[in-house]
Amino acid sequence: MTEKEVLEIYELTGGLLRGHFLLSSGLHSDIYLQSALVLQHPTHAGALCRELARPFKGDGVQVVLAPAIGGILVAHEVARALGARCLFGEREDGVMRLRRGFSLAPGERCLVVEDVITTGGSTREVIKVVEDGRGVLVGVGALIDRSGGTATFPVKKAALATLPVPTYKPEDCPLCKAGTPAVKPGSRAMPKG
Repeated sequence: MTEKEVLEIYELTGGLLRGHFLLSSGLHSDIYLQSALVLQHPTHAGALCRELARPFKGDGVQVVLAPAIGGILVAHEVARALGARCLFGEREDGVMRLRRGFSLAPGERCLVVEDVITTGGSTREVIKVVEDGRGVLVGVGALIDRSGGTATFPVKKAALATLPVPTYKPEDCPLCKAGTPAVKPGSRAMPKG
């Protein structure tokens, strides 16, 4: 699957949004990737995640982990493709943790995945969960790397598409300066287009 094909799926499903958005990183952007609109279609979810699993097929992955909530379906489908378990981390009192009875065995080979990487912050939080659980991190994967490739990790990284999408600190945001209000994705209906 080519990068162009991946982005066409996002466009087709309304998962590539344009406007003024407040990202989970606290940064602002004029583009938001709403992967849930893509992943609601099992055919797309399966195809994209099988493709994301491909670079990690020979790495002996035993557990695929993701941050809740956006990465859960990605982790599940990548785990299915790799024949691995699927876990997700959740923030509790501001700290990413395994909850719901999830745990890692020392030495388990772990792959951390996301739907979209912006700064890599959530991915790094899940990497810390792996390290704290004494798992072995073998790779990081994302459907979309919107950092333009600047989010780096100490292991193999794969993304189906890499977009150099500009992000702004709120105080430097040209959209804010133009008087356009920022919308936090998920907080109200998103316009398409």
